[in-house]
Amino acid sequence: MSDAVLEPVKAYLLALQDTICQQLQALDGKAQFAEENWQRPGGGGGRSRVIKQGGVFEQGGVGFSHVYGERMPASATAHRPELEGRDFNACGVSLVMHPENPYVPTVHMNVRFFIAEKEGEEPVWWFGGGFDLTPFYPFKEDVIFWHQQAKDALDAIDPALYPKFKLWCDEYFYLKHREEARGVGGIFFDDLNDRPFDQAFAIIKAVGDAFCDAYIPIVKRRQAMSYGERERQFQLYRRGRYVEFNLVWDRGTLFGLQTGGRTESILMSMPPLARWEYQWQPQPGSEEARLAEFLTPRDWLAVEAD
Repeated sequence: MSDAVLEPVKAYLLALQDTICQQLQALDGKAQFAEENWQRPGGGGGRSRVIKQGGVFEQGGVGFSHVYGERMPASATAHRPELEGRDFNACGVSLVMHPENPYVPTVHMNVRFFIAEKEGEEPVWWFGGGFDLTPFYPFKEDVIFWHQQAKDALDAIDPALYPKFKLWCDEYFYLKHREEARGVGGIFFDDLNDRPFDQAFAIIKAVGDAFCDAYIPIVKRRQAMSYGERERQFQLYRRGRYVEFNLVWDRGTLFGLQTGGRTESILMSMPPLARWEYQWQPQPGSEEARLAEFLTPRDWLAVEAD
């Protein structure tokens, strides 16, 4: 089964990486993505594209990977014990963009496919993915727009998907040790195999194809806003939360490292600069304090914009 389903998925993912990089590079207007192709010693590889010191993006990466092997890592078999003793193929596109302007939100998107096979048994496969937004100085109209784009993309397939995936995103991108959400959410799903392959594949296509339409208008609204050292320092402080999530809670980071993926490509989601400050608290009533209002999950499509 693997070749028959892998090839169309890989073709879509490679084309998606191209499309997103072209649109983000045009949006940036200054820097270009640099590409590195890499090989994984245990099987597979990928192509990593990174943009730095641009007109909009301080740093960001859009990566494609396809890795395979004869043995699943411990993190995967603990989550899915039925994968023990199976060959596996995993491919996906993942991106994180860190804008320089603190008023432009950081963004993450991922779409992926996994299949594990064993002679004499049915293959185990699933899709996963989603996108989420992490603003530092949030605007309700941006958050509402972001969620509306996600809902519209999924409603075209099944109106039951958005509320399910929105809740899943709220629960997954949550820093338990901080008791706060990483950002304002979006959509997230994993282990998607409860419908025929073509229908499941259509869901990650909907997510991937909707990303630029959801993110680029927000960037255009905020990229020219003026800011100073206060906003910059707050941005760097909040980026520390992003690092904490990726290193402590993110299953994809752990899977990549445990399967022997390319470390530089796995960790290109990290911001170029971040900071931590012991027991820092924002001034009551300040714009920095206002962020906390947005880090409690809610039904953003029922909220009125300012």
